Amino acid sequence: MTPASRSPILAADADGIRRAARQLRDGGLAALPTETVYGLAARADTDASVAAIYRAKGRPSFNPLIVHVGSTQQAEDLAHFDERARALASAFWPGPLTLVLPLREGARLAKAVTAGLPTVALRCPAHPVMRAVLEQAGVPVAAPSANRSGAVSPTTAEHVATSLAGAVDLILDAGPCAAGVESTIVALRSGGWEILRPGPVTENHLAAVLGVAPLASGGRHGIEAPGQLASHYAPGKPVRLEATWADPDEFLIGFGDVAGHLSMSARGDLEEAASRLYAVLHEAASAVQPRIAVAPIPKSGVGSAINDRLRRAAA
Repeated sequence: MTPASRSPILAADADGIRRAARQLRDGGLAALPTETVYGLAARADTDASVAAIYRAKGRPSFNPLIVHVGSTQQAEDLAHFDERARALASAFWPGPLTLVLPLREGARLAKAVTAGLPTVALRCPAHPVMRAVLEQAGVPVAAPSANRSGAVSPTTAEHVATSLAGAVDLILDAGPCAAGVESTIVALRSGGWEILRPGPVTENHLAAVLGVAPLASGGRHGIEAPGQLASHYAPGKPVRLEATWADPDEFLIGFGDVAGHLSMSARGDLEEAASRLYAVLHEAASAVQPRIAVAPIPKSGVGSAINDRLRRAAA
């Protein structure tokens, strides 16, 4: 398949799931729906398959990948779990939480998955289509967001087709993603825990399970997981945040009382805003205005994840 061609979009029915699972087993790439965003999936246990992800995305090799598994038992075959990790997995898996844990010696993963780090990022997704593909494929699957590296993440099959333009073998279309922002990423350390990337599972959710507040985040451990690059989720235009009005050359993304050209949530609902964040960024990127302005977003709950993505989009 040439980069100029268009990847086939298949219905996420039984036949589509079988074809996607076969594609992964054979070493190919498949864009799959999850509850967060669409993922660019390949088997995580072969060097060639993982290299194909980096090549398709134009992703820097120092940026590790999340490995998707079908169960906690499969995850424990790849990483060392302590009581905290098992408690989080019990509370939030399947779901939008990624755990960064010590890599188990002898784990059958391609070296590029972890970018040479002694840890691995693991998630057990909740989306029924992704889970069905994982079950039928029978292999651990690496699946970063299905878009060019650093660009706006995809929440529909059409976003994938536009961004990757034939670089993926097939796309399963299960409609828009429900959560709309990537999973929360948590690193469990000897002295506590730290959120590496905010997401749908909030700090309060995690603290309620772990019983202690997180460590102060200072980036002292470098890049340990996806979404930590300073510039990410970029729409390809300058972005101005905390905007209550738009200049004539700006496309205004609204929220609540700030209507804008298009709103993440006219009623000021943060869950709705999260689910629509990347869709409105895609719309703003294709608008005639050369600049983008974004209304203020509260920082509580999932608003922390929305603001994180917007800051990186504006960087």
